[in-house]
Amino acid sequence: MKNVRQSTPDLSGARWRSSTHSGGNNECVEVGDDLSHIIPVRDSKCPAGPALKFGPQAWDAFLHLLQ
Repeated sequence: MKNVRQSTPDLSGARWRSSTHSGGNNECVEVGDDLSHIIPVRDSKCPAGPALKFGPQAWDAFLHLLQ
Protein backbone atom coordinates (compact mmCIF):
# COMPACT_ATOMS: atom_id res chain seq x y z
CA MET A 1 0.00 0.00 0.00
CA LYS A 2 1.33 3.40 -0.97
CA ASN A 3 1.64 6.14 1.63
CA VAL A 4 -0.82 8.93 0.94
CA ARG A 5 -0.03 12.32 2.34
CA GLN A 6 -2.91 14.70 2.78
CA SER A 7 -2.32 18.39 3.17
CA THR A 8 -4.25 20.44 5.68
CA PRO A 9 -6.06 23.28 3.92
CA ASP A 10 -5.36 26.81 5.12
CA LEU A 11 -8.57 28.06 6.73
CA SER A 12 -7.14 31.40 7.89
CA GLY A 13 -8.85 33.24 5.02
CA ALA A 14 -12.29 31.85 5.82
CA ARG A 15 -15.09 34.23 6.76
CA TRP A 16 -17.06 32.23 9.32
CA ARG A 17 -20.83 32.53 9.68
CA SER A 18 -23.47 30.70 11.66
CA SER A 19 -27.10 29.99 10.93
CA THR A 20 -29.64 32.70 11.58
CA HIS A 21 -31.55 29.98 13.45
CA SER A 22 -28.81 29.75 16.10
CA GLY A 23 -30.16 32.74 18.01
CA GLY A 24 -26.69 34.16 18.59
CA ASN A 25 -26.01 32.00 21.65
CA ASN A 26 -22.71 30.68 20.23
CA GLU A 27 -23.91 27.07 20.35
CA CYS A 28 -24.09 26.26 16.69
CA VAL A 29 -21.96 25.15 13.80
CA GLU A 30 -20.23 27.72 11.63
CA VAL A 31 -19.57 27.51 7.91
CA GLY A 32 -16.50 29.09 6.34
CA ASP A 33 -16.94 31.21 3.22
CA ASP A 34 -14.44 32.71 0.79
CA LEU A 35 -12.42 29.55 0.17
CA SER A 36 -12.15 27.89 -3.20
CA HIS A 37 -13.04 24.22 -3.62
CA ILE A 38 -13.69 23.58 0.09
CA ILE A 39 -16.47 24.30 2.57
CA PRO A 40 -15.25 23.99 6.17
CA VAL A 41 -17.67 23.47 9.06
CA ARG A 42 -16.70 23.88 12.72
CA ASP A 43 -18.18 24.01 16.21
CA SER A 44 -18.74 27.65 17.23
CA LYS A 45 -17.84 26.83 20.85
CA CYS A 46 -14.37 25.68 19.75
CA PRO A 47 -13.26 27.87 16.81
CA ALA A 48 -9.62 26.79 17.14
CA GLY A 49 -10.62 23.13 17.03
CA PRO A 50 -10.90 20.88 13.99
CA ALA A 51 -13.17 21.56 11.05
CA LEU A 52 -14.94 19.14 8.77
CA LYS A 53 -14.20 19.87 5.13
CA PHE A 54 -16.62 19.29 2.29
CA GLY A 55 -16.30 19.62 -1.45
CA PRO A 56 -18.77 21.92 -3.23
CA GLN A 57 -20.83 19.06 -4.68
CA ALA A 58 -21.14 17.29 -1.32
CA TRP A 59 -22.14 20.56 0.39
CA ASP A 60 -24.74 21.34 -2.29
CA ALA A 61 -26.19 17.83 -1.89
CA PHE A 62 -26.40 18.34 1.89
CA LEU A 63 -28.18 21.68 1.50
CA HIS A 64 -30.56 20.17 -1.02
CA LEU A 65 -31.57 17.51 1.53
CA LEU A 66 -32.47 20.24 4.04
CA GLN A 67 -35.08 21.77 1.73
